[in-house]
Amino acid sequence: MKLIDCQNVYMNYDSTKAVNGVSFSVDSGDFLCIVGENGTGKSTLLKGILGLQKVNSGTITFTGIVNKEIGYLPQKTAVQKDFPASVREVVLSGCQSRGFRLFYTSADRKKAQKNIELLGIDGIKNKPFNELSGGQQQRVLLARALCATDKLLLLDEPTTGLDPFVTAELYRIVDELNKKHGVAVVMVTHDLKNSVQYANKILCMEHDGDFFGTVDEYMKTPAARMIFGGGTNA
Repeated sequence: MKLIDCQNVYMNYDSTKAVNGVSFSVDSGDFLCIVGENGTGKSTLLKGILGLQKVNSGTITFTGIVNKEIGYLPQKTAVQKDFPASVREVVLSGCQSRGFRLFYTSADRKKAQKNIELLGIDGIKNKPFNELSGGQQQRVLLARALCATDKLLLLDEPTTGLDPFVTAELYRIVDELNKKHGVAVVMVTHDLKNSVQYANKILCMEHDGDFFGTVDEYMKTPAARMIFGGGTNA
């Protein structure tokens, strides 16, 4: 089933054109990696899908899901590092689905605990978030994002600043969420090697035109052949 269909979407960031007529779709079970040069509007596009930034023209259509049911892991910020809350509190806050309420229900607490266990962070759930390693923080934030959804995760450069071992582990976790638990994933990343290993679709956003298709189709493009030396494996 198609979850999101974007057609000819244009978006501006301040007064600068950021997303230039991009078209793509996300189906149930997809693992879509969005790659491309800096300044091509990858993060801006995610914010447009979430309704956090205005779409100037084109259409974003949802089927069987609304944007408040999408789990979102934004890029790291300085505020995130000093967030004064426990792991459990951070995960539970994902049940607000980007809204705010004073009290959580029993169902909210059960959902948070389920995702804490799913991400393997039950042993650190009472620790302060700001005392965790970068890899642990990303696990916590993934669990938080899952509290908003069991259908679709949007991840904006989730491996930035992580060492290669932790990066590989995070990709493994996201791949398991996708393949074992059926959560569709849209990930903005600069990591082309892992993109073609784990994703089934690629959206490559470039200043001179976009590509959208399967990984096999992407690997046959001149850009991919230049990066990977003409082979079909990363």
